[in-house]
Amino acid sequence: VQLQASGGGLVQAGGSLRLSCAASGRTFSSRAMGWFRQAPGKEREFVATIRWIGDRTYYADSVKGRFTISRDNARNTVYLQMNSLKPEDTAVYYCAAGASYYRETDSTRMNDYDLWGQGTQVTVSS
Repeated sequence: VQLQASGGGLVQAGGSLRLSCAASGRTFSSRAMGWFRQAPGKEREFVATIRWIGDRTYYADSVKGRFTISRDNARNTVYLQMNSLKPEDTAVYYCAAGASYYRETDSTRMNDYDLWGQGTQVTVSS
């Protein structure tokens, strides 16, 4: 599986963006997918994850209620809808594919993932 993230950009505080991550390969639908982000000078942090079948999601507290992760297994794509954006959401956003197939539990750690996209910049101005 290879991952290509897109949809980043510059937006004012309170605005919205939708990130997409297109996957190639045959194993997308059997893997959890996640979004992480890394702000300048900070470590990469977990944002959201969705189970392989798409029936369960989990979010970092900092984005809960504002961001929504979803997936379309027929299109091999995972999305991150980001609403009510804040300047502190500014970061490079990375999508990632889970290392385990058909995993039951939520994948919230970086080492739960073995494939990463190239990142897309999100900048929120105040």
